[in-house]
Amino acid sequence: MAVQTGLGEPRGPWFISPDLDPDGRGRWDVPGSHLDPGRQRRPGRWLTALAVVALSTVSGAAAGGWVAGRDVPGPAAASAAPVPAELVTAAQKTVPGVVSVMAGGAAGSSATGSGFAIDDQQHIVTNDHILARGGGPVTVELPDGRRFTAEVIGREPRSDLAVLKVPASAGLAPLPLAKPNSVRVGEPVLAVGSPLGLAGTVTAGIVSALNRQVRIGPGRHTAVQTDASINPGNSGGPLVNARGEVVGVNTAIATIDGNGSIGIGFAIPIDQVQQTADTIIGKGG
Repeated sequence: MAVQTGLGEPRGPWFISPDLDPDGRGRWDVPGSHLDPGRQRRPGRWLTALAVVALSTVSGAAAGGWVAGRDVPGPAAASAAPVPAELVTAAQKTVPGVVSVMAGGAAGSSATGSGFAIDDQQHIVTNDHILARGGGPVTVELPDGRRFTAEVIGREPRSDLAVLKVPASAGLAPLPLAKPNSVRVGEPVLAVGSPLGLAGTVTAGIVSALNRQVRIGPGRHTAVQTDASINPGNSGGPLVNARGEVVGVNTAIATIDGNGSIGIGFAIPIDQVQQTADTIIGKGG
């Protein structure tokens, strides 16, 4: 089991909505923000709630419940909805190709996240912010518990993507990639990763939006938005559709006061991932 340094740690750089300033207030200079100068000076609670999104490095399982004070439904009403058979099949196909990633830093610091095999040459895609935060040797843990020291083939901080490589003896099966522009709003998806070192955790949701403009660190990115539970540790792990095809790389989550997933997560679209990975592999081998 991958070692985790603490709940939600490390979280990495912050995400801030392009329509909000760094303090969580509405920005008058953003076209379409529909905020008048008077309101812009008053830090509304709902704006503050949307202001902070942390880059994730450990996945959390999805949980649901009733709001306190509401009537508790009977056993039949409280039972979970049936899980579509295609999602079960997609999970079975995906989990064997997803790994835990740990980057060891100086003075015992480390960063953990997830990754997945992208080809039969044992290349693994993950998030660059995991390597940047850890700053040391990278270890990959397979679903069967085996560990390998990974070679860093290349990194692309602007895209928050990195490619690792493990020995052929790892025998990782590459995950199929969705075709560009094939993702649809409302289709079911699974996020797979390592929550607090719990490898192979699967959470379900839908594609909430496409081409969502988000600001992560110094730059803006076009992302796939999902309500699948994504928490620190999902970073670098795949977001897959009901066919088991990767539609994106989980990268960021929305939080309220930094307290975990609130059902708004972001993934780097697979067409961007494939293009960046191909470029890194072409340069680094």
